[in-house]
Amino acid sequence: MLDPTTAPAVDAAVTASPALRRRSDRRPPQLILGAILAGFVVALTVLSYFWTPWDPAYIDVANRLKGPSATHWFGTDNLGRDLLSRVMTGGQNSLYVTLSATVLGVLFGTALGLAAAGGNSRISTALTRLTDIGIAMPSILIALVLATTVGPGNLSIVIAISVWFVPVTARVVLGPARQILGLEFIEAAYTHGRTKRYILTRHVLPNIAPLIIVQVSVMIPAGILIEAALSFLGVGAQPPISSWGSIMANAQPRLELAPYFTLLPGAMIVISVLGFNLLGDGLRVVLDPQQSSRGVG
Repeated sequence: MLDPTTAPAVDAAVTASPALRRRSDRRPPQLILGAILAGFVVALTVLSYFWTPWDPAYIDVANRLKGPSATHWFGTDNLGRDLLSRVMTGGQNSLYVTLSATVLGVLFGTALGLAAAGGNSRISTALTRLTDIGIAMPSILIALVLATTVGPGNLSIVIAISVWFVPVTARVVLGPARQILGLEFIEAAYTHGRTKRYILTRHVLPNIAPLIIVQVSVMIPAGILIEAALSFLGVGAQPPISSWGSIMANAQPRLELAPYFTLLPGAMIVISVLGFNLLGDGLRVVLDPQQSSRGVG
């Protein structure tokens, strides 16, 4: 039997196991491009908390649906509000909702996945089936149901997106966690008297952290699309709060009069989704041990 006094050394060696914690020294081009695009969106959103060209709530009916000019760089909307200012502040709502739902989904999803991996066969099977049901439920349908019961707004969207993100994260965590629990060093940890909870949090969680980081970068663009779609349908952010999806909804019936109306909010959605998707692909190459070991990227 191993000497219990060596347990701390075993824990440190396991956590830093090179077989499970590989990293790639390369910087994939998609990582750099994704960081630039995502950083631009985040920087523009942060800037909107301190400065916008105009007051985004200022209504100037006399200048409604005006095209781009020196006064309004990207034109005005149907109420004469500066479109650039509305889009900048709309990023606040879109990112706030997406990040809130992502944090909740990752926290509860990771806990559920670890519980399923470390539980007995019945608990594991039940939790696995629960994640299957959650993944099969479309987030848009959940949001529409919540909107009819608790009312439209950001709370309904955050709950709907996070409810869908929880089983998705749990499924990502479940497989790798089971693989790690089947390795030899786990037996050594049990031999040293470590509890199941300790092993899951001290050994399993640090080794699957790269996968969770990659999953977050994938969930953010999905959340942005879902939030924009729900706001477009009218169950998301309510006036006077601006959102990229609600701006697109206001622009739809006025495309003939102001075709520029949809360009800026649409471009921000595309840049955000593309940027975070590329960032996720790059992080997968750098952080995912399986991808790195295969030389992907």
